[in-house]
Amino acid sequence: MSVTSENVFLTALQPNLTVSTYAVPSETELAHGGTHAKEEARFKRVHQQVTLRLAEKSTLPRQNGSSSQHAASGVSLCAQRPSQYSSGYSSRSAIDFGPRTKSMNNGYAVNTYPRQSMYSTTRMNGFESGQQQVSSMTLPAMKHSLSGTLGSGGGGMEQEVYVRSASFKGPAHRTISRINNRQTTRGSNMSSSMYGSAGLCGSQSNMGMMQQGRLSRAGSVRSVHSVGRGKDVFDGMDMMGSMGNLSGLNTLDIVTAVNYLVESDQNLQTLGAAYIQHECYNNKDAKKQVNQLKGIPVLVQLFTSENQEVQRYATGATRNLIYENMENKVALIEAGGIPKLIEALREPDDELRKNITGILWNLSSKDNLKERLARETLAELTDKILIPLSGTGDQDIIELNPSESDIFFNTTGCLRNLSSVNEKTRQKIRETPGLIDALVGYIQKCLQDTKVEEKGVENAVCVLRNLSYQLYTEIPPSALMRLEGPSRALSSSKGEAIGCFTPNSKKAKDRQNQDLTTFTEVSRQPKDIEWLWHPKIVELYNQVLQQCKINSTTREGAAGAMQNITAGDKRWASILSHVALEQNKMLPVILDLLGTNNNLELRSLTGLLRNFSRHAKDKNDMATKLVKPLLAKLPTDGHQKEPSSDVVVNACGALNNLVTSSLVAAREITRLDGLPKLIGIKTSHDNSPGKQKAAKAAATVLSNMFQYKKLHKDYRSVSSMII
Repeated sequence: MSVTSENVFLTALQPNLTVSTYAVPSETELAHGGTHAKEEARFKRVHQQVTLRLAEKSTLPRQNGSSSQHAASGVSLCAQRPSQYSSGYSSRSAIDFGPRTKSMNNGYAVNTYPRQSMYSTTRMNGFESGQQQVSSMTLPAMKHSLSGTLGSGGGGMEQEVYVRSASFKGPAHRTISRINNRQTTRGSNMSSSMYGSAGLCGSQSNMGMMQQGRLSRAGSVRSVHSVGRGKDVFDGMDMMGSMGNLSGLNTLDIVTAVNYLVESDQNLQTLGAAYIQHECYNNKDAKKQVNQLKGIPVLVQLFTSENQEVQRYATGATRNLIYENMENKVALIEAGGIPKLIEALREPDDELRKNITGILWNLSSKDNLKERLARETLAELTDKILIPLSGTGDQDIIELNPSESDIFFNTTGCLRNLSSVNEKTRQKIRETPGLIDALVGYIQKCLQDTKVEEKGVENAVCVLRNLSYQLYTEIPPSALMRLEGPSRALSSSKGEAIGCFTPNSKKAKDRQNQDLTTFTEVSRQPKDIEWLWHPKIVELYNQVLQQCKINSTTREGAAGAMQNITAGDKRWASILSHVALEQNKMLPVILDLLGTNNNLELRSLTGLLRNFSRHAKDKNDMATKLVKPLLAKLPTDGHQKEPSSDVVVNACGALNNLVTSSLVAAREITRLDGLPKLIGIKTSHDNSPGKQKAAKAAATVLSNMFQYKKLHKDYRSVSSMII
């Protein structure tokens, strides 16, 4: 055997290291004795080292639950780092970030796209436990044209932990295997005693079945759906590691913990707040008891403690306390919690800001709190969070770290809720300096970096959609007058000639529509509220629709925003429709997306097509492009559940817009066998309001088609076939 091939055995035995190897000296290091002497010496050395290792095994510290054993020292290991992503996921190892299909406990699989902050692997005593965060799950959307409150939905689904056995190779393979088997058996026998020594005697029912270290809790779908939920103090903490200031946690109860909050000793304050955070993670009775003991006002006072650790645990405890508990939310508000949270937000600490924005997001899910939250938090959230993290401020942001991404996600989730409540709150958000600039800037940067699938982008797009709702009736009158243009204000209803041209001449129409290319009504570079109706926003939404392949809620938000700014009979709605169709070539993009079976997305897409068909200059050309895909989405009758009635009404509305102005549209509907579908929707349906509305829409299309006498013969032949 060559010297080079045996270099893997040159590592000395280091019993106090987390990862160790059993070393056998190479031939060059052994005495030049006979073959028998060499073999005997080799056997003695191996036997001595194994004996020494077994003798010292009981004194070895367990370091972070990651005592992986390798037969070779050539394995590349990542240095351990403190976790920055604190939502219950381990970030100690960066060994594997590849995409993986995981089995969920409700029986279906979820594929996630590769992203460093989404996946982590922890090595533990011969096992690898892979944990993967499902961050591509979408939050439920409201059944109106707003992207509404992100409420709780679905049960809590925990991901199964993926475990596989590592393979060992080398001359000492059998010896190491025997030791590993002995250690595994010993670890199983010790498991019951390990819980008590680690102080894990709380209410965590899912902390059982642990072996030689604590596995961090995988993210549940419920925690994604439910706004602002916090974490447990044990997330990311190893069972055998040091508990620091929390070493006495297992001896507390709720009463003692609340009493600790008013002590002058900051270590006791930390311990009390940490225990409340731990107990209230899953225990509803604990939440109620803390409120009864008047613990919430005391926690509020600790938000602005001089000790940042106290601040973190106090806000973390509050975040868990108010989760799905309206009484505790009210108690927090009455105790002056919002001003204290905003004051604490000025501290440049990621963990603290993550808790604060999570609390605000949670509070924003209740309609009766939204106006007050908007009034008291918008300015600080914009200045301290949105502008810096979006990269639109003085400091350029290359890439957000996982904690900053969480903070931005929480903040935009809060704004998404606030913007869905009423006109007054929407106006307040629109008028906040720098807010819309930050949202647009963040989306633009994510588009450039091909990160449009980020959950922060989803929230930002949905906020813009909400702010575009009823835009032309809610914007300032001066802005609306400018968008309506001088031609509307001066009115050409009397038919005055424009210069040398009659009102209906081609040159007169070209002059009236010259603003389509010059846009004299808007500034060259939009700012804040101007973004909502500026032609550049159309390009932004178009890019989102093209690049976003996974997150259907983001696509729905972009299509819904386009639907809002092109809705109605206002002049500017028509201009933006022309910008979308002629300058941004959006129609093929929308038609491609019609292949989805997602009803919420289809509702926005068909609503946008309905607006396009209304404002189209050439209805005949639009009919040749739209009639076929729209008919394909219609059901055969009114009894089918899919697509939804809203989609059917929108599709019929688009067809009607074309039929009223285009013989080609009526002929295309007849040629493509659309009449049987329209007749079925009209005549065969139940008495639900949605189905009746769809039947009325189909009847309107049929009535307007009947106005074309040239097609009556075709209609009769189709009717006879149906009968």
